[in-house]
Amino acid sequence: MIKVTEKAKDRIKELKQAESGEDKHLRVSVSGGGCSGLMYNLSFDHEVDTDQIFEDNQVKILVDKKSLLYLLGTTLDFSDGLNGKGFQFINPNASRTCGCGESFAV
Repeated sequence: MIKVTEKAKDRIKELKQAESGEDKHLRVSVSGGGCSGLMYNLSFDHEVDTDQIFEDNQVKILVDKKSLLYLLGTTLDFSDGLNGKGFQFINPNASRTCGCGESFAV
């Protein structure tokens, strides 16, 4: 399961309304790249193939089966503080993360 904090929920709701409309869900995935080897990806999507579907804090999340192995137990947060603005992944599966927080290794 992937958890979504209150701040992340509010920002996702704002982005959905501005970019894609209410009929799409948040897609969270992992791909190769970044300075640590794996990168997080966020997008909006309405396609549900063989994805796992989670719902937390009124946010529906789509995750493909391959990415799920890396994301189980992750919490999605949003920060708008002085040290940077954006989504943050708190991933218990990551053995290290890069300074920007956008890539990780297991």
